Amino acid sequence: MKAVIAEKPSVAREIAALLGATEKRDGYLAGNGYQVTWALGHLVGLAMPEDYGLSGFQKEVLPILPNPFLLTVRKVKKDKTYVPDGGAVKQLKIIEQVVKNCDSIIVATDAGREGELIFRYIYEYLKCNKPFQRLWISSLTEKAIKQGLGNLKPGSDFDGLYQAGQGRSRADWLVGINASQALSIAAGCGVYSLGRVQTPTLALICKRYLENKNFTVKKYYQIELEHRKEFIDFKSLSKTKWEEKKLADDTLKSILRSGIATVTAVETKTVTEPPPLLFDLTGLQKEANKKLGFSAEETLNIAQSLYEKKFITYPRTGSKYIPEDMWAEIPALVRALDAKPSCKEAAGKVKWGRFNKRIVNDVKVTDHHALLITEKAPSALSAKEDAIYDMIALRLLEAISHNCSKETTDITLLALHYDFVLKGNKISEAGWRSIRGNFTDEDSEPIQDLPELKASDELKIKEASVLEKKTKPPVLYTEAGLLSAMENAGKEIENEDERKALQGIGIGTPATRAAIIETLFKRDYIQREKKSLIPTEKGLGVYQSVKDKRIADVAMTAEWEMVLQKIENNETDATAFHKDMEAYATSITQELLEMFIAKEKQPELTCPKCKSHQLLIWDKVAKCPYEACNWLLFRNVCGVKLSTAEVENLVRKNKTSLIKGMKSKAGKKFDAYIVMKVNGETAFEFENTTYKKK
Repeated sequence: MKAVIAEKPSVAREIAALLGATEKRDGYLAGNGYQVTWALGHLVGLAMPEDYGLSGFQKEVLPILPNPFLLTVRKVKKDKTYVPDGGAVKQLKIIEQVVKNCDSIIVATDAGREGELIFRYIYEYLKCNKPFQRLWISSLTEKAIKQGLGNLKPGSDFDGLYQAGQGRSRADWLVGINASQALSIAAGCGVYSLGRVQTPTLALICKRYLENKNFTVKKYYQIELEHRKEFIDFKSLSKTKWEEKKLADDTLKSILRSGIATVTAVETKTVTEPPPLLFDLTGLQKEANKKLGFSAEETLNIAQSLYEKKFITYPRTGSKYIPEDMWAEIPALVRALDAKPSCKEAAGKVKWGRFNKRIVNDVKVTDHHALLITEKAPSALSAKEDAIYDMIALRLLEAISHNCSKETTDITLLALHYDFVLKGNKISEAGWRSIRGNFTDEDSEPIQDLPELKASDELKIKEASVLEKKTKPPVLYTEAGLLSAMENAGKEIENEDERKALQGIGIGTPATRAAIIETLFKRDYIQREKKSLIPTEKGLGVYQSVKDKRIADVAMTAEWEMVLQKIENNETDATAFHKDMEAYATSITQELLEMFIAKEKQPELTCPKCKSHQLLIWDKVAKCPYEACNWLLFRNVCGVKLSTAEVENLVRKNKTSLIKGMKSKAGKKFDAYIVMKVNGETAFEFENTTYKKK
């Protein structure tokens, strides 16, 4: 008898059907010599300080360095404590019984670092010693599962993967637990969360926000000339930028008096644009955020759903390439798109027999190849699933198409003694850009059509004007921009040698970056302002406290990712990494405990209900300490956090300023004032309307 352990029930059912294990039991499927069960994600994890007998935040016990680390069943929060998750306890007992009934195990958790860790922690927790083999697949199609079952790999082949997952898990524990407790103790009030990847990511957002906020916008002026030749209207722009409008106006008058601009240089060159590579997960998340406004987590969840429905391959991939042996499958995938109306026209544009093999590279395929569609025709997709599927499908068509060739022309004119420039381009071979019909990048400046021009040609100045322009601050991060910054964290390093060593190394992994961003939202460290990510008061406060500390160092976090990759590839020792992390946790704990944090002065507000006690203003609530009164105000109102100033307005003036961007239960955004009634209850007040109880 063989046990099969999958990561989710849906995957277990697919595998069980192919193995002939069709008899449904409580928590598993059986038949034909197999018992197939599932893990429900991370059933087992590292124990918390309470499990070591350390409750509360105690300065004298820090740093906490478990030896050995204990494993425990997944816990959930109940009231103010954590208790074992009943569902996890039940499923773990079922897995234990299934394993006991069998001679060996087939590991069918997701084929990646976290999937390996899910199984190994269960295996270790149950003190199991049964032999196991690994099912390693990138797709849940029947064909892929059959091939994987026919080519099971020895479990020991993935020891490096497990050690990297375990090293990541323990490092996150050592840094997160110790740093969070140390900062909370240093602050003296409230609970603050720090993390190995979370804090450098917060630092990226805060640093960019402050650069944007503190940027001094300066006005400058340029002169634009309008010309017409061969029935084509076009414009040129001065190279000179004037700081004073009067100087620009005076120059404009002189140029208009001359009325002529002379062509001094014409430079034409052919530019070749190779097609984009296939999507890895981060690339898909960036594109979906730019084009569709989806968050990184939302895109991952949609991709995971498409994978489990067998419409796309494994989504948590860090590769943009496919191996040589997969190239033969590409034509069938392209043919499959003929059946999808939204892709049929684009699929008809690819040149059969001349596919571009740029995406084939065995060396650059990591655990999994790039994201691809499968041969299974998609059906019953939601609108969002359909949009993500099309994004992956159209990227495949672009990637196998040929280069786009452009003829670009840079022209310089002379008016009086001032240089003016203009650009033009012509598409000579559309190549991959014909798939979607996009011939320029969205963030590039529009390029105009030009007539034939040569040096010494004289052009009449049809119109001329002074343009007022402003210097632009560093742009606030969107999720797409933040994902790029996390992916290319090594590029931000000032030391050139370090930057070269960490080229291509990011912070977090494609599989974890979405969760890191969502954690910052849950901690109330960041918020969305339209498409931009900006820090909250709390997030900015944490950043200001730790920005010069090692825990906020992006370069160091990127180095760790490089070490974990080496552990995964069996190129370095996991024990040495663990000792380094213990030393680092000890160092940052001491550093944080020695900090002095200036506490925000809270306003002295009298309870609006009992009128006799001073309110306690905490991070999430403002409340009256008198139990008989028990007045309470939650500071998060319909998705918007009330600042301390707004709480003060409400209590002192009985009305906040206009609170913008709140969300109703139906998901609709609205703006309203929050008002205080005589009895201490709060309500919404809309412009030109009456109270609505909150």
